[in-house]
Amino acid sequence: MKKFKVLAPLALFAVTSLSLSSCQEKANVEVKGQVSETTINQIRALGFTAAGAQQVEGGVRVEGDILLTNEMLADAPAGQLLRVGEDEQYRTTNLVTGLPRVLTVKLEGSFPSAYVSAVDEAIRRYNAEGLRITFRRITSGTANLPITSANLGSGVLGQSGGFPSGGNPAPGFKLSPTAINSSNVGYIATIMAHEIGHCIGFRHTDYFNRAYSCGGSAANEGASTVGAILIPGTPSGADPNSWMLACVGNGVSRPFNTNDRTALNYVY
Repeated sequence: MKKFKVLAPLALFAVTSLSLSSCQEKANVEVKGQVSETTINQIRALGFTAAGAQQVEGGVRVEGDILLTNEMLADAPAGQLLRVGEDEQYRTTNLVTGLPRVLTVKLEGSFPSAYVSAVDEAIRRYNAEGLRITFRRITSGTANLPITSANLGSGVLGQSGGFPSGGNPAPGFKLSPTAINSSNVGYIATIMAHEIGHCIGFRHTDYFNRAYSCGGSAANEGASTVGAILIPGTPSGADPNSWMLACVGNGVSRPFNTNDRTALNYVY
């Protein structure tokens, strides 16, 4: 997830009207960092844009906050794209299985005190939905979703460990307290809940036009074999308050809205 300056409501709605007609090809050639042509092709084959892809420890970071591990890059999933509309809630072909299931969450290492309260708030948001997947914070032992601290680069607040694999969630996520630069519990909990969303299989709500939440030119994140499956019952129009928007304004808290709850309850 990336940070952006809070846009006025009119500016937000203006962004959604940007044309997508020429973004796909442009997005696929503007690649930052030392990413090989082979890796670029693997990124595209998995259904992600190579725009802004960065080589990081363990793999490549794409779409701002998603880690594609070296194992994922070498994989060739059989799932296919199913898409209706442009700004609905989307999930991947990979989900957490063996439900009902409790996933443990743990802060690893040193974090500001507000992060403990933020983890509890993020967990509360999920557990309040009565899902078949629930979360519990632990302080010792090995967690399903460890949260570690890292410098992720300018403007990058968090980075998921990818998407579920083999019926298990992605192995946690990283946060950058320096980039977050806040003790606002609701704001930090929103970032955590967003990264947890990736870990259990959700893609960005503004998947087909991330400019909606991030600003700038319209950008399509790409879609192919990893799956961008529309969740029935979610809207065909833009959703300005979803917890899975690609970017969040400084200090903004986004509890689950009605459409988010529909998505969560449909999947889990």
